[in-house]
Amino acid sequence: MAQQNSASATPAKAWEKRGWRAYPRVQMPDYPDQAALNAVEAQLAKFPPLVFAGEARRLKQSLAEVAAGRAFLLQGGDCAESFSEFSADNIRDTFKVMLQMAVVLTWGAQLPVVKVGRMAGQFAKPRSAPTEVIGGQELPSYRGDIINGFDFTPEARIPDPQRMLWAYTQAAASLNLLRAFSTGGYADIHRVQSWISDFTGGDEAARYRDIADRISDAMAFMAAAGVTSDTAHDLAKVDFYTSHEALLLEYEEALARIDSTTGLPVAGSGHMIWIGDRTRQPDGAHVEFCRGVQNPIGLKCGPSTTAEDLKVLMGKLNPENEPGRLTLIARFGAGKVGDHLPRLIQTVQAEGANVVWSCDPMHGNVIKSSTGYKTRAFDSILREVREFFAVHRAEGTIPGGVHFEMTGKDVTECTGGVRAVTDEDLSDRYHTACDPRLNASQSLELAFLVAEELRNRRMDEARQAKAV
Repeated sequence: MAQQNSASATPAKAWEKRGWRAYPRVQMPDYPDQAALNAVEAQLAKFPPLVFAGEARRLKQSLAEVAAGRAFLLQGGDCAESFSEFSADNIRDTFKVMLQMAVVLTWGAQLPVVKVGRMAGQFAKPRSAPTEVIGGQELPSYRGDIINGFDFTPEARIPDPQRMLWAYTQAAASLNLLRAFSTGGYADIHRVQSWISDFTGGDEAARYRDIADRISDAMAFMAAAGVTSDTAHDLAKVDFYTSHEALLLEYEEALARIDSTTGLPVAGSGHMIWIGDRTRQPDGAHVEFCRGVQNPIGLKCGPSTTAEDLKVLMGKLNPENEPGRLTLIARFGAGKVGDHLPRLIQTVQAEGANVVWSCDPMHGNVIKSSTGYKTRAFDSILREVREFFAVHRAEGTIPGGVHFEMTGKDVTECTGGVRAVTDEDLSDRYHTACDPRLNASQSLELAFLVAEELRNRRMDEARQAKAV
């Protein structure tokens, strides 16, 4: 495999964390009070980083295992974190569902699952239009709580830099709780296994009971062999990482630090940051900022991603072709994966690039329901995941992970699933401030279905190896 992408043959311009300001910026607010913005940035720059360089390096090492097919990536969490709905219970419930999903996926893949939350930083959202109209009144679009308010009033929609300080405080509190959950016994695999059994106890989820029973049998065998949380302490804790879209670059710059171990810059806002499909311009500000930090970087790839753009982006974002550095997050929409993913896979193969391939089946499948709510159909989400696996099977490449917008709350935002949420149900508990999320039941059901895909892939590989 090539050691360097051909697109990176020209030496990169020296990087500095303010350098993005000289590049075209999109999807970012214009703050009306520059002095207030400067004051907030200066204050953030004095705060401790939210994550540490060593943690980001460990995640990169784990993602290198995903790229090599020796692990699987589960990335999930809120569409856009909310100040008003922030609570310990919400953090716990989403963390709990992700643990259940990870155990089910581990069974299917027979591989470790790298767990990355869309948490403790996912406050900003790109929008399809700069303004929106309600009742004949036109106002700036809501861009996430870190930028402006959700209420449809002129005052709420003014970008306020103070919101960055509120976001930092909430992210710090979230990370504190997540670290406690990860290492304090809440993540004990025996506890998680019992939660899975609770889900499959009802008639609606009976089709998944066989998998749950097999997981229970495996746990019972381990206990009989003397492998318990008391004797194998790793069973009582997990590594859990955070991620978000690096959209608001003033915030990202203020929290960037120099790693005292390596002397290299690192984003202190989250373990992994990603560039969205709307902000991946090769000569844009977001690419310029992300290319210089040492964290794992995600890159959303939509239908308009060209082979040439991808070559340039891989060269800029991962010039040393470092395994685990770059995750390509495919988001095309059900029925469209076969039209776009093969050419991108072939581009990566031709460049000899080390990447993780992940499937985001959420963003290409947003529709408007008959009742007027923005929603996503469970069957469309599942179809895109299956198409993602099928294309990788045909290309002989590794489907490394999945990326979901989800919550541990019992919301009614996406239709379908074993609990059969309908268009008429959406109004019951439609709480998202932006895009519709899978609820706890739908998230776990999807994990069971993805586990089946992973198990089928593993069995196909075993048959092929036996035939050889």
